[in-house]
Amino acid sequence: MSGIDVVVTGMGATTPLGGDVAATWDGLLAGRSGARTLDFEWVARLDIPVRFAATLAVEPTEVLPRVEARRLDRSEQVAIVAAQQAWQDAELSTDTVDADRLAVIVGTGIGGVNTLVTQNELLQTQGMRKVSPLTVPMLMPNGPAAHVGLALGARAGVHAPVSACASGAEAIGWGWRMIRSGEADIVVAGGAEAAIVPITMAGFAQARTMSTRNDDPEHASRPWDTGRDGFVLGEGAGLVVLERAEYAAARGARVYARLAGVGTSSDAYHITAPDPQAIGQARAIAAAIRNSGVDPADIGHVNAHATSTPVGDVPETLAVRKSIGDHPILTAPKGSLGHLLGASGAVESIATILSVYHGLIPPTANLENLDPGVTLDVVSGEARKVRLAAAMNDSFGFGGHNVALVFTAF
Repeated sequence: MSGIDVVVTGMGATTPLGGDVAATWDGLLAGRSGARTLDFEWVARLDIPVRFAATLAVEPTEVLPRVEARRLDRSEQVAIVAAQQAWQDAELSTDTVDADRLAVIVGTGIGGVNTLVTQNELLQTQGMRKVSPLTVPMLMPNGPAAHVGLALGARAGVHAPVSACASGAEAIGWGWRMIRSGEADIVVAGGAEAAIVPITMAGFAQARTMSTRNDDPEHASRPWDTGRDGFVLGEGAGLVVLERAEYAAARGARVYARLAGVGTSSDAYHITAPDPQAIGQARAIAAAIRNSGVDPADIGHVNAHATSTPVGDVPETLAVRKSIGDHPILTAPKGSLGHLLGASGAVESIATILSVYHGLIPPTANLENLDPGVTLDVVSGEARKVRLAAAMNDSFGFGGHNVALVFTAF
């Protein structure tokens, strides 16, 4: 690949911790939890054994015009909210940006499942004439990317990677590749997910992957803790503006960090379980480092995927040790955010970027007793002030998808 530098000039997010990046970052630094007891009528009616999740702190309908919101699935709504923030944060204008050099890449793990569930219920109970003519555009997995692309007028390409919980990170990596290959000068990239609906809650519950701490939702997600019993389902979106460095410099843009390297791999091991030897994860991490040109000794922090599952948390630390060494300081945002599925890698990349930019690593919420299998330094209790030359975000998804992103100070 070429030697073109790719920088981050804008960020937007809506999460269980807050309706924007600043509120989300403050929540992470404070170790606050976004998990809440669900008050949906279907939770009791269907006897769902898990009665809590990490729902949005700010409803997208409070931000978007009512007419526009009604034409969008919830996953599309959160993508638009995050995209508008990122675009404004980068101080870009559709009047001055060359649309032929602007691309959008928004990943999702599941897509418009809210629409699928509600419209199917209408079909079954009230008949075909009650089904919305917008059903397909609202449920298709490329819907979030398509609507963001339309809103910004992007003509260099609109893409929607669907790689489970690695989708948002893969979208950012894809944006890096598009800029470095000369296909675009600006890419708005990230992930969106809104899947707190009966079928996903029931499916994850049947698979026994979610925590069942119904009496204590705020402390349910506890990555690397010996008492962890599963993840907490969350929703939200995170998008970043990536630019060719010389383009950003020419317009005097503020730069948060450089996206220096991207690594991807696949486990070829199991549809849901990670390889206990973390071979594929280690390969993705090593590839990201190799592509970045950064010395492994300079990567001082890893923002980990750790989901709070008994089988998934420890192998990732083995991959870090194999590929980077024993020196990186780790944190796991899902203790606060819950698991945002296809949006997780994007929102957590934003946290990684802010760690580099501010020199602060948020604590891993609810970590009280570190699993003895974890031998690396994990931040817990309070945020830690550090000086970071480089940091990495890891994202892994069902199907064995592995993505690692290296961010450096700029």
